[in-house]
Amino acid sequence: MEHEDVHISSPNKTEPFSPRLWPDRNQACPILPCQRFPVRSVDMQRATDNITIRQGDTAIIRCYVDDKVSKVAWLNRSNIIFAGQDKWSLDPRVDLVTKGQLEYSLRIQKVDVYDEGSYTCSIQTKQQPKTSQVYLIVQVPASIYQVSNDITVNEGSNVTLSCLANGRPDPAITWRLLNPSAEPLDGEEYLDIIGIMRTQAGRYECKASNDVATPDVKYVNVIVNYPPTIKKTQSSETPVGRNGTLRCEVTAVPTPEFEWYRDDKRLANTQSITIQTSGTTTSLTIANITEEDYGNYTCVASNRLGVQNASLFLYRPGTGRDINGSACVSQSLWLLLASFACLFLKC
Repeated sequence: MEHEDVHISSPNKTEPFSPRLWPDRNQACPILPCQRFPVRSVDMQRATDNITIRQGDTAIIRCYVDDKVSKVAWLNRSNIIFAGQDKWSLDPRVDLVTKGQLEYSLRIQKVDVYDEGSYTCSIQTKQQPKTSQVYLIVQVPASIYQVSNDITVNEGSNVTLSCLANGRPDPAITWRLLNPSAEPLDGEEYLDIIGIMRTQAGRYECKASNDVATPDVKYVNVIVNYPPTIKKTQSSETPVGRNGTLRCEVTAVPTPEFEWYRDDKRLANTQSITIQTSGTTTSLTIANITEEDYGNYTCVASNRLGVQNASLFLYRPGTGRDINGSACVSQSLWLLLASFACLFLKC
């Protein structure tokens, strides 16, 4: 991308011609000779023009002269870049743009931060020397150079996530937890989470932006460990001779281990009992149910942070147990209770 939006076409201030303005290339000087180039005629009453350019782009600083100009030069921080068509700089990225006899523009390719600074177009006419100055501002896209590694913590712990970035101008850093709401979080370079909860687990996004280019984005995965909690149970109402299945679902991190018990006796897979586990769900299936199979069963879930259990029921139809494992009252009993309540309240 080329930036060429500043034209230096009208020199600003004059001063008497200095005979030292054009050094002799044949004098004994280093590769970049005469480091102090004696041009002092900058108009300090007029604000210096600025060119803002992104790192890596091409800058063209325009300068136009008239046909009365006898000598012209480009300087950077008082160092000669070009004197006429004679290049004094060894930088291969720098050259002249002269599309016509009156143009004397400076082109800098692949601009970097060390190119930032003042550039002066110095013009020598028959009457007087004149100069105009431009300040080149180099912007650098935001870049994240350090971010926290993925972490695993226990629920209730304090967590600090870091995200360090650089750029010119300095980037703004924002955080989000990528859940359905994905609302911004309070934090800049460091995001502090006090007493982290299981609902705060997930993928955290760190974004660094300074409007120079597309924001830089990095991610941190946070896993929160917590003990098992019973989420759902399912008892079974099954007649004799049929197959009945009890189910138990929990939430836990890390994934829990399951055990099934009947009257304090641990159950295992047999010809008539099948235990299946998938992630945080387990099931117990009893084949060809007999009268002895009816009763209370216990599902136990455990991980290194804790243990949780739940009671489930395998019952014959019509005995007053609901499908979720809690005792229920038959319709006839409800009617009886309603009658007593009506008599008591004299309804």
